[in-house]
Amino acid sequence: MSANYIPHRLSAVEVDALRAKYQAERDRRIRPEGAAQYRRAAGEWGFYATDPYTPRAEREPVTDRVEAVVVGGGFGGLLAGARLRQAGVRDLRMIDEAGDFGGTWYWNRYPGIHCDIESTVYMPLLEEVGYVPQWRYAPGEEIRQHAIAIAKRFELYDDTLFHTRVTELRWDDGAGEWTVTTDRGDRFTSRYVVLSSGTLSQPKLPGIPGIEEFGGHTFHTSRWDYGYTGGDQTGGLHKLAGKKVAVVGTGATAIQIVPHLARDAEHLYVFQRTPSTVDVRDNRPIDDAFKASLQPGWQQERMDNFLTIVTGGHAETDLIADGWTATAKLQRQMLTGSVDSNLPAEEREYLDELADFRKMNEIRARVDEIVDDPATAELLKPWYRYMCKRPTFSDHYLQTFNRPDVTLVDTADTGGITRMTATSVVVGETAYDVDCVIFATGFEVGISGVVSGTLPVYGRGGMPLLGHWRNGPRTLHGFFSHGFPNLFHLGSLQNAAAVNFVHVLQEQATHIGALVAEAGKRGAARIEPSAEAEEGWIRVIRETAPDNFNFQAECTPGYYNGEGKPRPVNNSYGPGPVAFHDLLREWRAGGGFDEVM
Repeated sequence: MSANYIPHRLSAVEVDALRAKYQAERDRRIRPEGAAQYRRAAGEWGFYATDPYTPRAEREPVTDRVEAVVVGGGFGGLLAGARLRQAGVRDLRMIDEAGDFGGTWYWNRYPGIHCDIESTVYMPLLEEVGYVPQWRYAPGEEIRQHAIAIAKRFELYDDTLFHTRVTELRWDDGAGEWTVTTDRGDRFTSRYVVLSSGTLSQPKLPGIPGIEEFGGHTFHTSRWDYGYTGGDQTGGLHKLAGKKVAVVGTGATAIQIVPHLARDAEHLYVFQRTPSTVDVRDNRPIDDAFKASLQPGWQQERMDNFLTIVTGGHAETDLIADGWTATAKLQRQMLTGSVDSNLPAEEREYLDELADFRKMNEIRARVDEIVDDPATAELLKPWYRYMCKRPTFSDHYLQTFNRPDVTLVDTADTGGITRMTATSVVVGETAYDVDCVIFATGFEVGISGVVSGTLPVYGRGGMPLLGHWRNGPRTLHGFFSHGFPNLFHLGSLQNAAAVNFVHVLQEQATHIGALVAEAGKRGAARIEPSAEAEEGWIRVIRETAPDNFNFQAECTPGYYNGEGKPRPVNNSYGPGPVAFHDLLREWRAGGGFDEVM
């Protein structure tokens, strides 16, 4: 590589040193068991996943027929329900394991919770509901209430089964319907089924030896125990006065809860394996002048602008102008999108790496500027590529470590927390006596739905969906499979992903709604791709999927790369979500419906 590609402020020696440092820091954190280092919040640990917000109401089993079922009550399910209503489906049933709508915003109610994508592009259907967010990055309760407003606006509460888990889907080809069974004894039929059960919904726990011996209080952040802490999402955790509290994990959730816990606990211990990148947040109320300037179509314009920029496309004006759009080029390593084809691949990758190094140097310099103690600051510096972990933004997290009643405990050299005793959390040979341990350890990735086998699906002739997918997923556009009529999937499988995944879900729900509406116009009983169409899409995915295996393999372990064990096969549409959404519109306009009805 020519030295001409090395910018003035980053020499070749510095580049080599950073590469070596990243590799060394990664190696410190790799555990041979990978994701198996965590345990499921199920079985004897199932109480960690119990709904603390809504009492479970007993009811009689349902044994009727509906036109459509949507499995999942988060934004994906809500969008699907809204689009099905607009497609003319009146006999619609929603099903969710939670006690109300909201998905992740139902479960996650921890203090300090906000979205990290600007709320005007993150919160869907704002114009349809008639709402403008109050904050640039909305608090969790505002988002949850918006989810409820969507459900009310599209009459989705009318026939919903909450606290209910679907246990099987089975196609009856003679009747042209799906039989749906649940863990509440329900057994009913439906013409259409839409699966939107999410990929980050099942909380996971660290597999710490002795965790069951701890005699203090514990809970997972997605089931926050305000009965123990006091306060609410705005803070005021007054019941923690006089208590020593441990937080396990330093990802996006911990970035938000740590400042509140530090203010109210007697002492806070933050147990860190890998520090997050923490950039400027600069949250603020949305002013009245902005609200008054909005014209019809304003949200779609902002959503499209944001998606175009963060996936590497060109827009004349950056309407959002935040940390995401400022680092769009760095996101190409993890998120698909356009690339600069004017440069050879090797040179492009090298220039991207240099830009990445410069950004991460800025992130690390910010730590030095804010954190007073040099040793603590060094522990808080992230040594990896920018998109190895989900970026975080906060104007309070780093400042918290200047408090004398906050202790950062680094666990990289011990492979995490060593063990727990009746009274303490132990790292190496050092025990930290605490009254409460809060697990900010995130969710199992992809454990929900058909991909993991937790929801058995049987199509035509009793074929299991996972049997049909035995050599890898087989779909058309990621939505539906041959042999499984009228069954639709929402998610990132064999289509496209983006940091604002709600936008992707909205486009997917719109596509499904259009399919169902067209079937109604035609009187078509089944919507199903042919085997040839399915095979053709698989070829497209194989030919276009970005090869980011090496990038992920070099990353510090986390849920993005399977805890250091990335999958060698990428099932994303390489040109990215903007191109994918255009492809769907062109497919609908160009006779695509004829291929599946």
